[in-house]
Amino acid sequence: MFARSRIATLYLLGFAVDLANMFILNAALPALQRELSASIAQLAWVGTIYMLGLTVAIPVGSWLARRIGERRVFIMSLLIVAVGGIGGGAATGIEALLAWRLVQGLGGGLLVPVGQSMAYRAYPPKDRAHLTAVVMTVALLVPALSPAIGGIAADHVSWRWVFIGVAPLAAAIAVLALAWAPVDRLADAKPALDIPGFVLSAITLFCLPLGLTLISQTGSGANAAIALASAIAAGAAYVRHALRSRDPLLDLRLLSDPMLRTGSIIYLCVPGIFTGVNLIASLYLQDRLGLTATQTGMLMLPWAGASFVAIMSTRRLFASRGPRPLFLVGMTVTCAGVLLLATPFAGMLAIQVASFAAMGFGASLCTSTAQTAAFTSVRTERMAQASALWNINRQLSFSIGASVLGGLLGLFLATGVGAADDLPYRYCFVIAATLIVFPLPFVLRLPRVDHRT
Repeated sequence: MFARSRIATLYLLGFAVDLANMFILNAALPALQRELSASIAQLAWVGTIYMLGLTVAIPVGSWLARRIGERRVFIMSLLIVAVGGIGGGAATGIEALLAWRLVQGLGGGLLVPVGQSMAYRAYPPKDRAHLTAVVMTVALLVPALSPAIGGIAADHVSWRWVFIGVAPLAAAIAVLALAWAPVDRLADAKPALDIPGFVLSAITLFCLPLGLTLISQTGSGANAAIALASAIAAGAAYVRHALRSRDPLLDLRLLSDPMLRTGSIIYLCVPGIFTGVNLIASLYLQDRLGLTATQTGMLMLPWAGASFVAIMSTRRLFASRGPRPLFLVGMTVTCAGVLLLATPFAGMLAIQVASFAAMGFGASLCTSTAQTAAFTSVRTERMAQASALWNINRQLSFSIGASVLGGLLGLFLATGVGAADDLPYRYCFVIAATLIVFPLPFVLRLPRVDHRT
């Protein structure tokens, strides 16, 4: 195996572990909820706090790699993931489990920028399109297969093995990295960390999902208001700091580019909202419609098949059609798929399959188009900053999607809105469909591409 193939394999394995940690628990959540007596809001935090760890660690990862070396950071991050998995599997309460999920997220967040940097640097520009295709394939297969694996573990062994099983895999990849990753060559000048930017961004990214989650909990209105106010204040302070700083942690000035801005908004409102829809659907299908965890996880298979079609369609159509029509089709199909779950026919297998297939096609069409479009006009020397900003938005979108919809469902159930039937779940699906079309005004401002020329 060529040296560059080994480096790419390390990145893809680490990326797969990170994705599995995001999605493998979805079908196992009801079993976890029953054993640990967790509320809906706490269940939402199982995913949210992992995303929070990822979000905080991503910009720090690239800085840390320049300080101590990419190889060291990559291996360290895998060991952190392994420790977090063992701790999560041994947790006796939901609070302890959430703490270990945060540890897992911090480790996983270091894998993303560092592994990606090593892999893409190893390939010349003419070969990077092939690497990207492999990365997209991993990004498709792992989320599709992980819920089914998690569901089987929950039904036949225990949800705890979803956590414990990650540890030996992460440790094995760390051993491979010792043999395959290039030896670090550090520069004499050590880059300084933007400490004010890190503190302000960390406060924002922690308090925002916390506030959204607390809204759904009875008697937590004051705490929710404090958390949201803190997030708004810290976020505003960071914007001011970033616009004045010469080398901010995240350069927000890049969002003046319409393609990057629109792609980021699309990611926030389509795949981000799908994360929340997946949480609500998992609970709805099992608690209300009587599906097993395995059956619920298997619905990601039609999602994966439709997603693959969408990714291949983007490769063929982006150059000739441009992002505008692909975004419009993607949002429409995703919205239709979510609304199918809000109908009285959601208990039918055909409707469930059609719903997940539509969400898979529409969300993946938007995702692949957004990722292709976002960097089309970013200058080469600004690519690293744009990539960091993009990955932060990507992780934040997943966190907010789960927090908003999980919080709304908890609020509807706590206040007795349609508690005797399926109305709380249906309301959440309708709200999700509305949020999915929020980027429409931004998409319509994008230029048309004359495909006849």
